Amino acid sequence: MTKLSTEKTRNVNMEIHQLPLVSIAIVTYNQKEFLRDCVESCLAQDYPNTEIVIADDGSSDGTQDMLREYDARYPGKFVLRLSEQNQGITKNSNMAHFACSGEYIAWMGGDDLMLPGKISKQVTFMEQNQNCTICYHDMDVFESDSNISLYVFSKHNRPRQGGLDIYIKHGCFNGACSSMVRANKTPDKGFNELLPVASDWLYWIESLANGGVISYIPEVLSRYRRHSGNITKKSDKIKQNTIDHLNSCNYVLAKYPQYTNNALYRYAMLLRGERHRLPYLKVLTHSVIVNRDLASAFAIFIYLISIFRVKL
Repeated sequence: MTKLSTEKTRNVNMEIHQLPLVSIAIVTYNQKEFLRDCVESCLAQDYPNTEIVIADDGSSDGTQDMLREYDARYPGKFVLRLSEQNQGITKNSNMAHFACSGEYIAWMGGDDLMLPGKISKQVTFMEQNQNCTICYHDMDVFESDSNISLYVFSKHNRPRQGGLDIYIKHGCFNGACSSMVRANKTPDKGFNELLPVASDWLYWIESLANGGVISYIPEVLSRYRRHSGNITKKSDKIKQNTIDHLNSCNYVLAKYPQYTNNALYRYAMLLRGERHRLPYLKVLTHSVIVNRDLASAFAIFIYLISIFRVKL
């Protein structure tokens, strides 16, 4: 290599390291069949200053061997946290969280995909909007086996922006694989391990409690995979993620009493969402009491005049 080319390489490296470091945090468990695509989509990003932090929760499907191969192929690019035993989603998320050293953290599930330009567009937005603590964007929700797009996330989940009051009231409206957060705003203790499955909402709440707003980029920049292993798949029973969100409301009521009305609103909406799995009339009644919600009042009326047969 000539002196000129050496100097050019050095200058390029200096320019790269002047950009904010982004930690791409991936949490995974027995997702080898999907994880390779996820990792490749991260490696294909045009933003040059990233580290890929992967926490594997004791997979038994060969995931860890595959990750060691990636680490050997891309020296210095990966930060691996490979558990010998399964610890659960929240503890595994903390393994990733505390391994991140970037100014920004971009979260990903091991079965999801980044689209081209995701990281660079989010960093540009965050750099131009210093009051933005969390930046999220729209997602393409697709069926895993067929690779067919089912819908755009915003079609079923209204995009919202604002401060902590808005975020507590309306719940976790930012998809996990769409979210980038300023690392210096995240909770000192990371994810709350009293919430074993759905600790992400409280993580974002605590980040916003440290100041700033959550902002939205109206562009599809990632793909969220739907398959039989999704933690959010439908169930006839009240799932742990709903219980965790209800307990997050309890936490907010205790720690942030100034947001009591927002937390109670969210609590009522969570219960209303479970109305087919709980005493229906009681849930709707409490929803009306807390929310003064016309939709719930109408549902009660229809339910009563139909002699307890119609559930809306």
